[in-house]
Amino acid sequence: MTLSQDRRALHQIPELERELPQTLAYLRQVLAPLPCRIFSPAESALCAFFDFGRPSALAFRADMDALPVTEKTGLTFASRHPGRMHACGHDGHMAMALELARRVAGAATLPHNILLVFQPAEETGGGAKPICDSGVFTQYRVEAIFGLHLWPELSLGRIASIPGGMMCRSAEVTLTVTGHSAHVAHAEEGLDALEAAARWYLGALALERELPPEEPRLLKFGKLTAGTVRNALAASARLEGTLRAFRDPVFDRLRQGLDRLARQIAGETGCALDLAYSEGYPAVWNPPELLARVEALWPVDRLEKPALITEDFSWYQRYLPGLFLFVGCGPAPALHAADFQFDEKALTVGADLLWRIAEEFSWN
Repeated sequence: MTLSQDRRALHQIPELERELPQTLAYLRQVLAPLPCRIFSPAESALCAFFDFGRPSALAFRADMDALPVTEKTGLTFASRHPGRMHACGHDGHMAMALELARRVAGAATLPHNILLVFQPAEETGGGAKPICDSGVFTQYRVEAIFGLHLWPELSLGRIASIPGGMMCRSAEVTLTVTGHSAHVAHAEEGLDALEAAARWYLGALALERELPPEEPRLLKFGKLTAGTVRNALAASARLEGTLRAFRDPVFDRLRQGLDRLARQIAGETGCALDLAYSEGYPAVWNPPELLARVEALWPVDRLEKPALITEDFSWYQRYLPGLFLFVGCGPAPALHAADFQFDEKALTVGADLLWRIAEEFSWN
């Protein structure tokens, strides 16, 4: 099999979150003839361990899940699963990892043992954390983990990263307001949940603007629902948005401010304001010394600024040194778009980079 063949085969069988039977079967089929131990450290996860008798290992992660998107690429190898598509490049990530597996299998020796990690549920379910919690990195004495992501905003074949914050910490924010409906002609008899939600919303935006402009962060809301008719106060309202930041103190400051604002508005309006936050993902934070080691092996461009999007590769970085890099595949449609596709030459560049790290990486 070749990189392109793997990518195209996987592209045709996109699956969501942790329901990945066909994807896992394909990966096992490719890995089975190779001299590695294949096992599952967590639900729907798959690992391949190549033992060279070394005291430590390097790990390489590839995410497996697709998106609930109806494909509109017109490719001859388009998705065979209606309403599902590899619109974020995970088919390419898996193909690069499989190519690395073949090269590792053909090596007489390497300076480290190699652990490949095929991860489910990157898009929605935080599939990295259960793998970390399984203890697999301690068991196999992994000293660093590496991840790549195809990136249409970079020119074809360009490798880029940034020390420190690269992708942000996030949480979904949901405000639920409970009031009491009354006819607008007798508004004094009710508690206006819509007004309370609107006041909290405007206050939340003001909180975000208090931060200095050079501090990357994002607090935005995309959905507000309230009421039933135009001439009655809304008995309830619901506001949905997202909070993102790179540094935990900034994230925590905004969250505490939102909680404080909810208590204030509740006291002023008489409505009940309840805030809920998803667990979200930590920030992708690249250790500068680890990036420097890879820069000594391969030309890595520095990104001009971090990306205000999320990636659960960040969970690995909470457990061990980890480096995340972008592989340019542009110009190409945006990630998550129904017409997303890319020049497969980018996969060769990514696989070559992974192989260089496997062959030559050292902390010394």
